[in-house]
Amino acid sequence: MNILNSEHNFLGITEPELYSYDSSKVIIQSAPYEHTSSYLEGSKFGPKAIIEASHFVEFYDEETDQEAYKKVGIATLEEINFNGKIDLEAVNLIEQETEKHLANGKFVVSLGAEHTVSLGLVKAFTKYHTNFSVLQIDAHSDLRLSYHDNSYSHASVLARIHDLGLPICQIGIRAQCKQEADLIKSSPLINTWYAHQVAENDAWMDECIAKLNDKVYLTIDADGFDPSLMPAVGTAEPGGLLWHQGLKFLKKVAEKKHIIGFDIVECAPKEGEILTQFNLAKLLYKIIGYCTINNKI
Repeated sequence: MNILNSEHNFLGITEPELYSYDSSKVIIQSAPYEHTSSYLEGSKFGPKAIIEASHFVEFYDEETDQEAYKKVGIATLEEINFNGKIDLEAVNLIEQETEKHLANGKFVVSLGAEHTVSLGLVKAFTKYHTNFSVLQIDAHSDLRLSYHDNSYSHASVLARIHDLGLPICQIGIRAQCKQEADLIKSSPLINTWYAHQVAENDAWMDECIAKLNDKVYLTIDADGFDPSLMPAVGTAEPGGLLWHQGLKFLKKVAEKKHIIGFDIVECAPKEGEILTQFNLAKLLYKIIGYCTINNKI
């Protein structure tokens, strides 16, 4: 298994026993697949940018009073090489690569380019987990049956996950077409909390958690957060989760449910701007920390 050393791994971890594949419970895989970006391009550079920015994230987290990486170990893998594979072939490759790590009992965290990668990830998790929900933080529903005649578009990824028969909870949605709105209204599998509802009060947090199964796969599109926090994304939308609001919710999810894995996607780095990738690196480490304090890794 090819892993990255302290110069290039997540957090810049220097102790080999805490970043080797065999001794780490957590692995971070990068899937820099970008083929269907519909506005700004550049998400293929997102995974590397997040890992590089993580070198400036503190090991110690004051909220959870721990250095989480010392408890679980975090191995960072070399990027998946797509070798020109697109659409279903790319999804299948991600599924195959992810299955290897789940078979080895790893807690898999994935960094994607476009949101399409989440389909391959979720399909792999269905081989090792039953009865789990998909929790989506996003500005967009991503429930179009196809987009630009491509059913594997980033704008259709949750439609393909819906096809798998998995329950979906969506948080922060504030951009969709009528077709998507109609599907949400008609499907018993989809529960959506729109951004304007999220902004009113925090009641949505417990409402959402009550709808989730005990096991949860988490997928986070960077644009689900407010653009003041995550400006470097492919398709920004005004509004969205604020930092402590988002952390409060994710901490509750980790306490009350079992997060079985997660991904972060759609960071499209801008030259001279590091806020997005740094905040996503910190968010990633925060989620690991929340899972760790609840002994769920």
